[in-house]
Amino acid sequence: MTATSRLPGFYNLPLAERVELIAQQAGLSAEERASLRESLSTERADFMIENTVGRHALPLGIATNFIVNGREVLVPMVIEEPSVVAGASLAAKLARAGGGFIATTDAPVMIGQIQVVEVPDPWAAKVALLARREELLALADSVDPVLLKLGGGARDLQVRILQTAAGPMLVVHLLYDVRDAMGANAVNTACERLAPLVSSISGGKVFLRILSNLADRRLAYASVTIPEAALAFGEFSGAQVAQGIEIAAAFAAADPYRAATHNKGIMNGVDAVVLATGNDWRAIEAGAHAYAAHGGRYTSLSRWQRDGRGNLTGALEMPLALGIVGGATRVHPTVRTALKILGVRTAQELAEIVVSVGLAQNLAAVRALATEGIQRGHMELHARQVAIAAGATGDEITAVAAAMIGEGTIRSDRATALLRQMRGA
Repeated sequence: MTATSRLPGFYNLPLAERVELIAQQAGLSAEERASLRESLSTERADFMIENTVGRHALPLGIATNFIVNGREVLVPMVIEEPSVVAGASLAAKLARAGGGFIATTDAPVMIGQIQVVEVPDPWAAKVALLARREELLALADSVDPVLLKLGGGARDLQVRILQTAAGPMLVVHLLYDVRDAMGANAVNTACERLAPLVSSISGGKVFLRILSNLADRRLAYASVTIPEAALAFGEFSGAQVAQGIEIAAAFAAADPYRAATHNKGIMNGVDAVVLATGNDWRAIEAGAHAYAAHGGRYTSLSRWQRDGRGNLTGALEMPLALGIVGGATRVHPTVRTALKILGVRTAQELAEIVVSVGLAQNLAAVRALATEGIQRGHMELHARQVAIAAGATGDEITAVAAAMIGEGTIRSDRATALLRQMRGA
């Protein structure tokens, strides 16, 4: 168990010392420490996807300061964008003033869809299918006895009638508890097993049999309460910051153009942890944005407002279909190490951390926008990338970045010129 996620000065330590500190906190073995440096062999990669020719590495960082449901959590994040890990860590530090994040999740129920076309009488077919619900659920349960033993399995059967450009069709929804898996393979297999019986009962032709990534039966919720005084910094009072965040959040709730970028900020945090833990970030993205429009208009996934008692309150609700068994969690060594650092025992616990990170990242972005602007902190971190792209190495990276920041000019041509000056001197 992590002793604390509050690691002052962590970002100032040399990389090797950061690794050692995290290894001590999470109790990593020598092999697990090594997996942070050499994440995936080409031999293992060759078995993960087809036509493998190599590997594509991304930075793995650790977000600090998180408290989720009273537990200290160090959060591995995989992302190429600067300021995300720093932003999440800063927001988590602010959240500590109010006790951290409170998070809950629904049961891990996924939806499998069975499309039925060429149905002679859709309404009669719907009645017939629902009349044999228990038989169909029992058949679905027979697919995976191990999952059933663990407490998962079929939960319900629903039937919808759709009027489409291709004609009327039935869509059978199988609600299936997948426990600690993401669930795609289990749900797809169950739908395949049900298809012949569904066809026989309905009198139609079963076409698609596939899981839905709009996992709105598997929602995750996070909330946070932060004293306004804790939000003060520089020339901004806590009340000013809280009011600014509230106004910015109202903008995102009302306008889909702003909501898209607002939600992208949430997904910066969410996707980074999803990637670190070997989960399907494309599925999470699809589900999140579909859920943001489930009311008929695209809007923000989070809410921020002052409570009238000197606090800023935030909440995030989104579908999170995550797993800690199966897929990359079995074959990717760094994924296993990331899960150990997180200290999670169930997929639901992982989802609680991920939704909390999403809310933290959202807070960091909106706080910056509502006060000093997003570019100041972002461009300071971006300057290092510009320096590297210009050819700077070692101490040159810091020197070139610092010079550009001092000038307020962070561009590749200026980085090249500064680097030439330094090397000429």
